[in-house]
Amino acid sequence: MRVSNVTVRKRLIFVLVFGLLIFTIIDIRLGYVQFALGNFLTDRAKDSWSRNIPFQPERGKILDRNDVELATNKSAPSILVVPRQIQNPAETAEKLAAVLEVPKEPVYKHVTAKASVEWLKPEGRKISHEKAKEIRALGLKGVYIAEDSVRHYPFGTYLSHVLGFSGIDNQGLLGLELSYNKELTGDKGYVRFYADAKGKRMPNVGDDYQAPQSGLDLRLTIDSRVQTIMERELDVAQATYNPDGMIAIAMNPNTGEILGMSSRPNFDPANYKNVAPEVYNRNLPVWSTYEPGSTFKIITLAAAVNENLINLHKDTFNDDGAAEVGGATLRCWKRSGHGHQTFLEVVQNSCNPGFVKMGDLLGKEKLFKYIHDFGFGQKTGIDLQGEGKGILFNLKRVGPVEQATTAFGQGVSVTPIQQVAAVAAAVNGGTLYQPYIAKEFIDPKTKQIINRKTPVAKRKVISEETSKQVREALENVVAKGSGKGAYIDGYRVGGKTGTAQKVKDGRYMEGNYIVSFIGFAPADDPQVVVYVAVDNPKGTLQFGGVVAAPIVGNMLRDILPTLGVEQRKGGIEKELTWLDTPTIEVPDLVGMKTEELQEQLVDLKLEASGSGEKIIDQSPKPGVKVKQGSKIRIYLGD
Repeated sequence: MRVSNVTVRKRLIFVLVFGLLIFTIIDIRLGYVQFALGNFLTDRAKDSWSRNIPFQPERGKILDRNDVELATNKSAPSILVVPRQIQNPAETAEKLAAVLEVPKEPVYKHVTAKASVEWLKPEGRKISHEKAKEIRALGLKGVYIAEDSVRHYPFGTYLSHVLGFSGIDNQGLLGLELSYNKELTGDKGYVRFYADAKGKRMPNVGDDYQAPQSGLDLRLTIDSRVQTIMERELDVAQATYNPDGMIAIAMNPNTGEILGMSSRPNFDPANYKNVAPEVYNRNLPVWSTYEPGSTFKIITLAAAVNENLINLHKDTFNDDGAAEVGGATLRCWKRSGHGHQTFLEVVQNSCNPGFVKMGDLLGKEKLFKYIHDFGFGQKTGIDLQGEGKGILFNLKRVGPVEQATTAFGQGVSVTPIQQVAAVAAAVNGGTLYQPYIAKEFIDPKTKQIINRKTPVAKRKVISEETSKQVREALENVVAKGSGKGAYIDGYRVGGKTGTAQKVKDGRYMEGNYIVSFIGFAPADDPQVVVYVAVDNPKGTLQFGGVVAAPIVGNMLRDILPTLGVEQRKGGIEKELTWLDTPTIEVPDLVGMKTEELQEQLVDLKLEASGSGEKIIDQSPKPGVKVKQGSKIRIYLGD
């Protein structure tokens, strides 16, 4: 049958249109693949060919508030291998093992691993530059040296529990290294080369380089000058008393900034693997809980004064040596009692029955409300791991005896950082601040501040007037009471001693105490609060006034001038005992002639430098108080 020309023409047109349509679809698809997906598919292809030699970022430094480096980095190259590029695995493993001074077998497992890129871990991680140079000289195919670093702590055990440490992959594992790991870590860089399906390097394809991005530097509230003073005094106390442990904290009471924090036993963060976990896992200033003893009386005092229940100067209390409460006899540390005394003397004498009376006047609801408001029974929120909450009596189960013992610091359990924050609130005008230790994050290149923490005031606990009276009472403790060991000529110091019997298996231990002292200065305008606790000091009377108060006094004597706090007259004169040497105010000798000195230095020794008839300078300066018999140096000239 013959097909008409019209039909043929229609069929040809259909085939032509259909062909054009198919061509257009293919053309569009090719164009889409070429132009829209070209870069994506090329990158995918490159990814399948590429091998990365990573460059670890430099971990951010940790600095003190004055930019002293507390944690930094040292270059330490690492080895990685591309197993498919290794021509003779046995020979390669043998040569690497010889340089690294390790057995051949584990290295052989690495170089024959079924992986595109394999780290020699741990044998070849963070090696010395000398060993890296030896390995480069071997010219082993498939073996690469990657830029890496190891964390370096310039001061060893210094601030160890606070700083913490990082692991082999530069990841934070403890302390601030863990708390701020994300900010400190940075982003990895790499050198990327291209290999074929057999893992052989493509000779005609250039390498790509992506520079690593360093982590942010972290500036702390810590003042390394203050920290050094504290570490020194703890070292002396360690040698003197051989205690089971020690704690020291220094804080700015007006901001919550931690200026120093230390404990014993400590460790070297660079060698944490050689230390028992119970040593490095326990940051005692924030972790440990124990009965505070008499330092807790500050809270009872502040509450009673704030509620206008006592007048420190006018109201009196008679102490016969014990208080009978709920059928129990609660004794004062002085068995015969302190007799008739004002409540200011109750504080000065650390009289237990007097504080039982204050607790009775408050009642359990108000007493425990103030305890809670001062931050006990809850975390302070300091930016360190492992903080404890302490233990308080359940208010429903508080009877007369529990109320009484709580009032003088027995039967409750608190942390050192809670005590420091609470006492800071008691003396700074009544505001409870959240302690903190990380101050600012800094861009390591531009040195610009990326993020800054500011003081967090939680609440007002007591009034300004109450705080003023608390400071006065605690200054009396140092000048006339059990805290005389912390007295410093030229500075007004306040504080409170504590002697707490340790508990084991629900029973008090015999002859085993935690002795403590919390001090602040200047007493009229506190700039620093320092707390020291010594666990079971040996070879001495275990009293806070005997052991801990002198340690705090020695710390404050150097910390105050370091912080720029000048000496000035005023304050409460120290009540001398037969053990104390009287103090004398240094006279102004500048301008005098040598023959005029005889009548000026009756109780002081003289040492001269230079020649001439006239005094042109002296040390110490006029007005400074020194012990009777001290040496005064004068400088002579014309």
